[in-house]
Amino acid sequence: RTYVNGIPFASKREANRYTLLLLLERGGYLTNLELQPVYPLEVNGKVVGKYVADFRYLDCTEKGKAEWIVEDCKGVPTPVYKLKKRMMDAQYGITIRET
Repeated sequence: RTYVNGIPFASKREANRYTLLLLLERGGYLTNLELQPVYPLEVNGKVVGKYVADFRYLDCTEKGKAEWIVEDCKGVPTPVYKLKKRMMDAQYGITIRET
């Protein structure tokens, strides 16, 4: 575990990304930075699991346009992660940004 501002992170990669996202937020390039947002995953109206992203934020880099980004810091994508990634796209229309 690695800590930044007293917040535990699963890896140094994730902690470093959080530090960079904080700087980008201070610079006005993004807003609404959230840690560990949870998305229920459903099949036929039944919750079968959940996906917990590392970060979610509003990207403000394009003038006059803002876009929600769901991000995951990945070393090696596991089969379970790959399935959840496909379910996120199918259920929410969200393409997870991997860093």
